[in-house]
Amino acid sequence: MNVLVTGATGFVGGRLIPALLDAGHEVSALVRDRSTYDAPEGVTVFEGDVLEPSGLDDALEGVDAAYYLIHAMGGGRGFEERDRRGARNFASAAERAGVDRVLYLSGLGVDGDDLSAHLRSRREVETVLGRGEYDLTVLRAAIIVGAGSASFRIVRQLGSRLPVMITPRWVSTRVQPIAIDDVIAYLVGALDEPETADGTFEIGGPEVLTYREMLATVGRVLIGREPLIVPVPVLTPRLSAYWVDLVTDVPAGVAYPLIDGMATDVVVTDDRIQSLVPIERTPFEAAVEQALDEEAAGEEA
Repeated sequence: MNVLVTGATGFVGGRLIPALLDAGHEVSALVRDRSTYDAPEGVTVFEGDVLEPSGLDDALEGVDAAYYLIHAMGGGRGFEERDRRGARNFASAAERAGVDRVLYLSGLGVDGDDLSAHLRSRREVETVLGRGEYDLTVLRAAIIVGAGSASFRIVRQLGSRLPVMITPRWVSTRVQPIAIDDVIAYLVGALDEPETADGTFEIGGPEVLTYREMLATVGRVLIGREPLIVPVPVLTPRLSAYWVDLVTDVPAGVAYPLIDGMATDVVVTDDRIQSLVPIERTPFEAAVEQALDEEAAGEEA
């Protein structure tokens, strides 16, 4: 199958392309700057930006399926409008090219009025992409555990840098983290499973944990001890975002929307994907260890 991956230089896209090659697909990549991308052997590289639709037609010509892995949150304020515009441009170009399937990695969370701005934007992108004349497959994930994940970086740095934490109430929020290797397995497996076409599926690891439990595990694995966590009811999400900004090196434009969403449980309620794409899911502690080993190897390199 001829497959295009957008967001090829990102945390997920950079891992997805080798996996698609291993699965026997012909792969092309869409990047904003060809000169900064070291493409794996056999990958055709196109230069373009979903915010500038003129460059999309060439990349999508002859493509059977395309992965949409673009998120504008890293650009700071106004990411909702950029996400909307990029999805609209891509959907139109994919429709013109006659693409059969589009696969989108979205965010896990129950639909409702209390969704964070980050998750509302993800839902809007789902809607925009869903208007195209192709089959759309949506996979929704919570925290992805791996080297390079912004949300995991927040948890890792908080769990290892502070022996005592005065935390907001979101430390009791329940979440279902998933290892990056499992996300890639689901993304590749969904492409090869016809029953996932034109469907929305929730993916998660084998455990449901609170943020407190995740912080404790990261502290234990990384520095051999668990931090003392003291929740304070009056610490609002906005104040906790400033606190995270001081303690971690995650850019504020990324950290603030993520923190805003930590007050709501993000747990899988529909596990149909497990029967369609059966994989052996990675326990959280093992995923943390793998992520830390990868970070250490990257620092040595």
